[in-house]
Amino acid sequence: MDTKQLAALVAVVDRSSFSQAAEQLGVTQPAVSLAIRSLEKRLGCQLIDRSGRVVEPTEAGQVAYRHAQRILGAERDLMRSLEDEGDVLAGHLVVGASTGPGERILPSLLGAFHRENPDVTVSLRVDDTETIVDRVLDRQLEVGIVGAERAHRSLVFEPFLRDEVVLAVPAGHALAGRQLTVDELVAAPLVVQQEGAGVRTVVERELRGLGVRARDLNVVAELGLQESAKSAVEAGLGLTFLSRLAVEHEVAEGRLATASVKGLEPNRLFYAVRSAARPPGRLVATFLDFARQTLGERAAFPDEVRERPVRGGRVG
Repeated sequence: MDTKQLAALVAVVDRSSFSQAAEQLGVTQPAVSLAIRSLEKRLGCQLIDRSGRVVEPTEAGQVAYRHAQRILGAERDLMRSLEDEGDVLAGHLVVGASTGPGERILPSLLGAFHRENPDVTVSLRVDDTETIVDRVLDRQLEVGIVGAERAHRSLVFEPFLRDEVVLAVPAGHALAGRQLTVDELVAAPLVVQQEGAGVRTVVERELRGLGVRARDLNVVAELGLQESAKSAVEAGLGLTFLSRLAVEHEVAEGRLATASVKGLEPNRLFYAVRSAARPPGRLVATFLDFARQTLGERAAFPDEVRERPVRGGRVG
């Protein structure tokens, strides 16, 4: 059975979209459609329901999806084992990342890693924290770099990079450079990222410690991930919490400013998440060591003590 067809099925089910699946796989949408049709013909049943506004798997498609995940996981294990045998580091390194590190840190790290190891091809998959963690859990990814932990016995979260969450405000705003009280924050128009975003998870956890619930906030918009929220702030829609990594260029250019909230210190770590069932393969282990050496003082290391315990349930 063609594993490319199975990969197309998994991507379509995960994304509920042929176009987004094509983007994830780095191919055209017609190629994804052809792969699904060929797989349906091979299995003799319809796998994807295309009749509604949302693309969904049929009952047969759900069964095929679960088997496809296992088959693709076994293929990755085989490739990793073969890669570990050679003297020269080679193979295909795929890293998942949430938007903060995925947009600002990982592209340059992966590029530098490839230049140092030219026989390694690199790929980056960017999504919200929860989705990246799910893909590691489902063995679609060997490693992800994310902005929040999730308590799960099948996962290991190792500190990777230190980060700070700031309150982004429009340049020239009356609150720029100020420290707000909690009451001022509650009254201010706030733009939030979608559920599952690491920044949102961290901020809501901090606010609960101050006695503020998410429903107490004056949320004027929920806009996807960091880039969408940042654009909304630049347009004057409201304020938003963002990773400092995500706004440092705009702040330097005078397009955005930052503020703080009294009693709220949402410093955090980005984590490398991987399966607890097996140690990282040679490619992943070498990349993580390389990344920490390259990041220098900004890097966080696995033996650092966590400031907070991991809580149960899903992030976000």
